[in-house]
Amino acid sequence: MSGLTATHVTVRYGRRTVLDDLSVGPLPAGAVSALLGPNGSGKSTLLRALAGIEPSGATVRFGELELSRMRLAARARHCVYLPQALPPPVHLQVLESVIAARRAAAPAGDWEDDEVSEALEVLGRLGVDELALRYMDELSGGQRQLVGLAQALVRQPEILLLDEPLSALDLHHQFAVMKFVRQETRARGMVTVVVLHDLNIALQQADHVVMLRRGRIEGAGDAREVITTPMLHQVYGVRARVETCSRGRPHVVVDGVD
Repeated sequence: MSGLTATHVTVRYGRRTVLDDLSVGPLPAGAVSALLGPNGSGKSTLLRALAGIEPSGATVRFGELELSRMRLAARARHCVYLPQALPPPVHLQVLESVIAARRAAAPAGDWEDDEVSEALEVLGRLGVDELALRYMDELSGGQRQLVGLAQALVRQPEILLLDEPLSALDLHHQFAVMKFVRQETRARGMVTVVVLHDLNIALQQADHVVMLRRGRIEGAGDAREVITTPMLHQVYGVRARVETCSRGRPHVVVDGVD
């Protein structure tokens, strides 16, 4: 598969236009693409449009597949969307919930004998295997977010869409999760699209970024080429510098706001 593309993405709520005839992509396979921009710029709306759960009139293609012509159930076999606001927790063990997610993605009668070990492996790689026998309604918001990511990955998607997956996580888990997602994306050749607010995480962990402002794309491409001083001023209204640390990594320093 060559990547994910979307054309003519338009979303309106009443008279308000949230996304105005956008064209996105190709978002490359085997790479992490970050959607960036201020609050209300349309990042989450664009992600839902890519998933097919937000009516947009868009044509969405994944290689030779035209996802936008598929019913949601068929589309979900290729594409997994993880919202920022997870469904209310149920009284179900974490391990059972991950196995259930795996079974939901498999054809009827095609369940694997080692599904328990597969579920435990994903939980372990996310560092939460000790939660396996805990109940979902006993977990913190951050723990549920990590389990939700395990449920998404165990389905072995070709396209992974994550809406602010770091919002409830501490500093350690933010970087651990992004490292894990990056590794899985490359190993599986997935298209991964993630909504982020932390520009420094985007600079370090994203291969490709799309910068949005007021429902329009202001820039797209390599993270270091898009996240620049002029772009930060244009999109966020801040006086900022992109410096290089002692290890040669770029980071954003904000000096003030306009």
